[in-house]
Amino acid sequence: MQQTGTLAAGAMVLPGMQPRPRYKMGLQLYTMRAAMRSDLDGTLKRIAALGYEELETYGFDPQSVGYYGLPAKAFAQRLRDLRLTAPSGHYDLNRYAGTPIDDLTRYVAQCIEGAHALGQTYITWPLIDEGFRTLDKIKAVAERLNLIGAQIKKAGLQLAYHNHDFEFVEQNGQIGYDVILKETDPALVKLQIDLYWIAHGSKLTPHEWFVRQPGRFVMWHVKDMHKVSRDYTELGNGSIDFTKIWPDAQLAGLKHFFVEQGGNFTKDPFQSITDSADYVKRYLLK
Repeated sequence: MQQTGTLAAGAMVLPGMQPRPRYKMGLQLYTMRAAMRSDLDGTLKRIAALGYEELETYGFDPQSVGYYGLPAKAFAQRLRDLRLTAPSGHYDLNRYAGTPIDDLTRYVAQCIEGAHALGQTYITWPLIDEGFRTLDKIKAVAERLNLIGAQIKKAGLQLAYHNHDFEFVEQNGQIGYDVILKETDPALVKLQIDLYWIAHGSKLTPHEWFVRQPGRFVMWHVKDMHKVSRDYTELGNGSIDFTKIWPDAQLAGLKHFFVEQGGNFTKDPFQSITDSADYVKRYLLK
């Protein structure tokens, strides 16, 4: 009895301490884009069997409000059947960086409808197209992020912005990522930090970014960088030590992470997400 009492006391959370959240292993479906086109049901079953619990969608049909050739509600049922969830999706918001505002807000309304059907929390702006990467145009994008961030928040959802490496290219002593962080409202625009692109292009470490705006980096893309080519590679096969980044999860405000590998598979996408899942289970979620 005394031992039981000691164990119970040890399990208590002391004042000032926060219990460590349990993170679910996630996968960005861009990694499996070819397989999703050829065998949607089989691919989802294999993903779930590997222990992935969360997915981030890639690809949305605004006309049908559908995903992967299915109406949103039908795709949502496929996920429920496999006990999978999709808390975030990448939507083609970048295509509306220079269109009339009405076109953007109309598209966002369709995204909201789809996101609600899937039970998503985040609608994610995935990139800025090449013609909009000057500082002035990035500032204009930031204005649009605030605008649709308010629209999305009014619908009970949250907008997030996903980085690549071009945001860290200096232009007259400034970088685009600073513009995004400074010109957008943190209440309306959260950040999905891509750890591969940070390692590829940023002079600052993930920790240094997290310290600048704690709690705002609610999602992470977890993908490794090949030691020689600096291309994508399977987790644990490259140069990024994720075990040194993971302790900053609470500082960053992490809610969800997604394994991603856009290409350069050692064998094939299924083997790559298998190897990456093994790494996550062994080193990050232990």
